Amino acid sequence: MTDKKNVSSPNMKMKKGSRPPLDMKVLGRIVKMLFKSYPVLIPLTAFCIIFSAIVSSIPAIFIQKVTAIIEEFADGKLPGENLWPEASKQIVPLVLILVGLYALAMVFLTLYTQLMAYITQGFLCKMREKMFDGMQDLPISYFDTHKHGDIMSYYTNDIDTLRQLISQSLPHLLQSAVIVTTVLCLMLWYSIWMTLIVLCGVFAMFFVSKKIGGGSAKYFIKLQSSIAREEGYVQEMMTGQKVVKVFCREEEVSRGFDEINEALFEEAYRANAYANSLGPIIMNIGNVLYVICAIATGIFLTSRVKNLSISGLAFSIDILIPFLNMTKQFTGNVNQLSQQINSIVMAMAGAKRIFDLMDEKPEEDNGYVTLVNCKTDDNGNICETEEHTNMWAWKHPHGDGTLTYTRLCGDVRLLDVDFGYTPDKQVLHNVSVYAEPGQKVAFVGATGAGKTTITNLINRFYDIEDGKISYDGININKIRKSDLRRSLGIVLQDTNLFTGTVMDNIRYGKLDATDEECKAAARLAGADDFISRLPLGYDTLLTNNGTNLSQGQRQLIAIARAAVADPPVMILDEATSSIDTRTEAIVQRGMDKLMEGRTVFVIAHRLSTVMNSDVIMVLDHGRIIERGNHEKLIAEKGTYYQLYTGAFELE
Repeated sequence: MTDKKNVSSPNMKMKKGSRPPLDMKVLGRIVKMLFKSYPVLIPLTAFCIIFSAIVSSIPAIFIQKVTAIIEEFADGKLPGENLWPEASKQIVPLVLILVGLYALAMVFLTLYTQLMAYITQGFLCKMREKMFDGMQDLPISYFDTHKHGDIMSYYTNDIDTLRQLISQSLPHLLQSAVIVTTVLCLMLWYSIWMTLIVLCGVFAMFFVSKKIGGGSAKYFIKLQSSIAREEGYVQEMMTGQKVVKVFCREEEVSRGFDEINEALFEEAYRANAYANSLGPIIMNIGNVLYVICAIATGIFLTSRVKNLSISGLAFSIDILIPFLNMTKQFTGNVNQLSQQINSIVMAMAGAKRIFDLMDEKPEEDNGYVTLVNCKTDDNGNICETEEHTNMWAWKHPHGDGTLTYTRLCGDVRLLDVDFGYTPDKQVLHNVSVYAEPGQKVAFVGATGAGKTTITNLINRFYDIEDGKISYDGININKIRKSDLRRSLGIVLQDTNLFTGTVMDNIRYGKLDATDEECKAAARLAGADDFISRLPLGYDTLLTNNGTNLSQGQRQLIAIARAAVADPPVMILDEATSSIDTRTEAIVQRGMDKLMEGRTVFVIAHRLSTVMNSDVIMVLDHGRIIERGNHEKLIAEKGTYYQLYTGAFELE
């Protein structure tokens, strides 16, 4: 097994001193998914944003026109003479038009906020569903090599960065871009000379944004990785809290957390220090630019400089006043654009992690042999039926279009199997196992000898490197994995119970099982007695992996869950390891009934649980060194004999 690694680390590596690029492919993928999810609402929302942005950009036109009207009526009038009666006839319609546009913009703005709330949460809901559905198709090896807390970070921290991107950054980016474009066109309309002065200031803003924003973005990306590490550490410590307290390692654990937390603090501090300094600097550059524009306009007016503009208007007060307002609006929205860069970069880092999870290769399954209900016809031939029967068969399609049916018996064979979790470390060497229908095959050996690995290969949690595994004479590579696993029942040493009632957890083995079938399975496993004594019996709610039950009780429920599935092949991986000897005797009787007529693979350290096995195989460092029944192995006086007589421990 490979060491666990931080899933985020490959995506976060950057050359020292380099600025993290804005991944346009990731951004494009998000936008494409948004349009695909909401093909009507996204354009409607964009229209609302664009309309309100344009309306907020055009007051300068009205100010210029009103100022020009006042100047026109002021010419030739005596000081103190009332200009309003005549000027109002032209000014009032302009004001009413502006008020109407603002009212309409407010409607569109309200609609936009409601649409964005719906789109954002709906999109995140769909993303979480895609992530979780895709995660169900990942191979077991993925979860063996990635920290569970880090995986949880995808659904919390990384998803939250997408929420900020969709609900805030992208709309503000579009809004600011429209305002900047509109205002720039108006500025060119009124004065090209003044526009050039403003653009010089904007270039200074972009230069500062690049320098400061680049450093900020770099640390924001590192921040994502640091948050994932901290969440992974917390999850790991919560899971192992009892171990921490038993060995009095609270201080060491706290120190470990403090180190990770300090690293998170450093990344967060640096990222936010850069980001927080950018806004005031850009704002003050805008203020300085405003003053420069005012001075330049004054110089142009007093020097009677000829104006160069698209409109052909000369320099005058009616241009100066709106132009200064546009300068403030222009620089303010350039500042808004620069402020969004960090949020977008951080969201890209989170989105890339999410897409990396979604793009993980699913578990390969090239199987085409399926498991079907069957019955025998009058001639004794096996045929498929839609009725629920206790007979199962492998449905095997052939290249010529014909179908053959093989009765599911539970004949499992491993022939010269080699396997290693990593290429450089082989775990199993030339292992051969023959389990005939109804046989009980036991594996004993030291921890790490390869016992559980064999059962993982039968389930196809991992695929072998060399050799062959057959099931009822069919290579298991040809059997569809879901059908293969449906024919196998498994009870693991580490019991997993889900939030729900005791009945729900037993029924997990067979979702259409009746209450009576679940209770019968519990009686078979020896769990009915303690379940009946629970406060609500089978309706007792289990939470947090069943911590309100003892380890032995949890194991009994797991055995009942396997029993209700009624599979032809059972795998018991230390199934009674957490049960005391008195309870074990009760369970063993139920297990004997459960194992009748089934092929059973048993992994156990307690030799008392494997003595009645048809075949016992002793493994050592991935090799089978002895095989035979209990009497035969005792007579040989080899490793099994020494284990049985206590000459040496399994370890």
